Amino acid sequence: MWRVAAASGELDLNSSYMYLVFARDFAETCRVALVDDEVVAFVLGYRRPAIPDRLFVWQVAVDERHRGAGLAGRLLDDLVSAPGDGHAAVAYVETTITDDNTASRRLFASFAGRWGAELETSGLFEAQDFPDRHDAEPLHRIGPFPALARA
Repeated sequence: MWRVAAASGELDLNSSYMYLVFARDFAETCRVALVDDEVVAFVLGYRRPAIPDRLFVWQVAVDERHRGAGLAGRLLDDLVSAPGDGHAAVAYVETTITDDNTASRRLFASFAGRWGAELETSGLFEAQDFPDRHDAEPLHRIGPFPALARA
């Protein structure tokens, strides 16, 4: 996952250790796509402790050689449709996306459309909130998911 994130050119790169710990401790809310035993795409997420029906998606990345095949969308779909392992179904997906990240904005808009869910954007982290140079990270909230409510 670290290699795919580093090569993305878009993501804030976390330490390789963080990706390992995240995948271990939040395996229920993370997904990877493998080709020949190599990670070529991933989604890292977690349920918000105070609101467990909210899934926060931290990062999504697809190796350049595998972009355009719909992997990111399929990983998100699988994540939302998977049984909650004792948790309530996911009612909302939240993520933050900088304004200049058109690919991610398109991914999540398409995801909302496939699921018949609303997509709302609001302020969350402004540029001045970050101690280093960083663009604002507006919150994108998707849901509720009518298909899951009927299941």
